[in-house]
Amino acid sequence: MSHHHHGHDHSHVHTSNKKVLFVSFLIIASFMIVEVIGGLLTNSLALLSDAGHMLSDALSLAIALVAFKLAEKATSQAKTFGYKRFEILAALFNGATLILIALYIFYEAIYRFQSPPEVASMGMLIISFIGLLVNIIVAVYMFKSGDTEENLNMRGAFSHVISDMLGSIGAIIAALLIIFFGWQWADPLASVIVALLVLRSGIGITRSAVHVLMEGAPASVELQAIRTEIENLPEVINLHEIHVWSITSDYVAMNAHVVVADSMTVAESSALLEKIKHRLLHQGIHHVTIQIETEIACDSHDLLCQMKHEEHHH
Repeated sequence: MSHHHHGHDHSHVHTSNKKVLFVSFLIIASFMIVEVIGGLLTNSLALLSDAGHMLSDALSLAIALVAFKLAEKATSQAKTFGYKRFEILAALFNGATLILIALYIFYEAIYRFQSPPEVASMGMLIISFIGLLVNIIVAVYMFKSGDTEENLNMRGAFSHVISDMLGSIGAIIAALLIIFFGWQWADPLASVIVALLVLRSGIGITRSAVHVLMEGAPASVELQAIRTEIENLPEVINLHEIHVWSITSDYVAMNAHVVVADSMTVAESSALLEKIKHRLLHQGIHHVTIQIETEIACDSHDLLCQMKHEEHHH
């Protein structure tokens, strides 16, 4: 049995991710307070729903930050992978929070459609415009300095900020419609649009997190391509019991049983293992466990094994 752990140094990425999250958290949390006060003073549901979204942003950034800190904790006998999975739990909490916020905004908006209250549109316009600028600054900063592509935790936090930015645009348009046309219903309409954006990102993040927790194969991994590549190696007679899953969003693990000829020496099987691991590393798989079996050891009840065995000898 060979156990290989590829030590790609993720630490520098994690350090920059943490810094990005902390700075973004401070900016978002500060502006959220401004938006809550502004929403209450101007009586705007669009601003309050945007503030609610910013609250979830601030929470998501704080949780993501805690997740990175916990993920760095050393492994123990009780937790052999350490706390890496906390990142996925944080993403799941994040997604669920977004869904609840969206549902609450829908509920509030229905009431406001029936009897639209007066909205102080000029104040609403100014605050939502500042909100847009704040979100643009944070989004650009996160995109340039953080790993928003690969890391589910960072991607969750980033998509919060992006949909928040769209929420601010919605509030600006609503404020302009109220100023120029007196359409008070534009305020709850803008909040419904924000809620739809919030709901969409919430469902997306929740689904991704559940997929990881259910040990689903990562989307980035072509399982059939891996299978073909290993089976095409001349030393390999059969490949079975292949499992690929994510420990966290950017840490993929795999185990498999490889059947080789009875005559293969220990040195040859070690060389084969290295060859397989090297190929898997190029597929983005960092943690590989391969069990080498000889044809005799290959379980006689395993139909796949028998078929491959016969095919090999014909």
